[in-house]
Amino acid sequence: MTTRIKVLIVDDSALVRQALTEILSSDPHIEVMAAASDPFVAAERMKECVPDVITLDVEMPRMDGLTFLQKIMTQHPIPVVMCSSLTDSGSETALRALEYGAVEIIAKPKMGTKQFIEESRVRICDTIKAAAMSRPRPLAMRATHTVAPKLSADVIMEKPTTRAMIQTTEKVVVVGASTGGTEALKTFLEMLPENAPGIVIVQHMPEHFTAAFAKRLDGICRVTVKEAADNDSVVRGRVLIAPGNHHLLLKRSGARYYVEIKEGPLVSRHRPSVDVLFRSAARYAGKNAVGVIMTGMGDDGAHGMKELFDAGAMTLAQDEATCVVYGMPNEAVKRGGVHRTLSLQNIATEVLKLCG
Repeated sequence: MTTRIKVLIVDDSALVRQALTEILSSDPHIEVMAAASDPFVAAERMKECVPDVITLDVEMPRMDGLTFLQKIMTQHPIPVVMCSSLTDSGSETALRALEYGAVEIIAKPKMGTKQFIEESRVRICDTIKAAAMSRPRPLAMRATHTVAPKLSADVIMEKPTTRAMIQTTEKVVVVGASTGGTEALKTFLEMLPENAPGIVIVQHMPEHFTAAFAKRLDGICRVTVKEAADNDSVVRGRVLIAPGNHHLLLKRSGARYYVEIKEGPLVSRHRPSVDVLFRSAARYAGKNAVGVIMTGMGDDGAHGMKELFDAGAMTLAQDEATCVVYGMPNEAVKRGGVHRTLSLQNIATEVLKLCG
């Protein structure tokens, strides 16, 4: 990045504005151009300078975040990141904001341990950078700091040393997504029949938001969608979504596939990490797996996708034209881990064909 990303912070809490300003200003690639207490003040700031990214509070007294978001996406689309408190109502509103065109959700920063603060800083700054690279569409068109160590999946699970186990008649599908993934996953899952193969998903999303996301999808899809719990079975007609702030691993006992919820450090700068899910699928499913990597910034999942490929799994990537950010799929392709690159609209059909 040759120029710094200009960010406008919109939040009615002075403490949140201050915390976000300090977090974002710690990154040399990001500049906080202004902080506004509500959308009316923000609109005045935008007349002076158009930001590259807006962080937007969900609930504000004079005008709520959803109303302001709709005005932005209708009149002059700008990448918007919703900043929400970890509440049921806040989660539901933030998820609706994604449908209206917001790029991502971040949890409002709060104080904690040194490790917690540093991980939050990494996640928030990475989200802003991803948003700056996204391609928001008008609403009418929509359907010097110390860089944290970038750990690999080795910290959660050793790399598989043997090739795939004996093939069974059941296939399992593992999917990874990040920026733009909530809408991409909605499109993908809505196209599946109620007896679709078992699916396990990692979508980069803050803790407490994944339950609301799964519930929303469950209400509109023919398959059953739920936030994964430890030891949940992976069966036909069920989709399991990794809980925010926890890694999700695919395991196998005899002919039964199930998931394990695991704590641990950030992997590829994320928790949950796509690399962790894909590595576990390479080890325990191998050629019985179908791997799918979707829109998102960075390279989480690229290493794991190559491990799936090497274990005999079929691997698919979303194409650049339909990605909000063509980062993760591009990295997976570069590393030779992708059999086929497809548009978002064609992924479900291909998955069903591969699973027979």
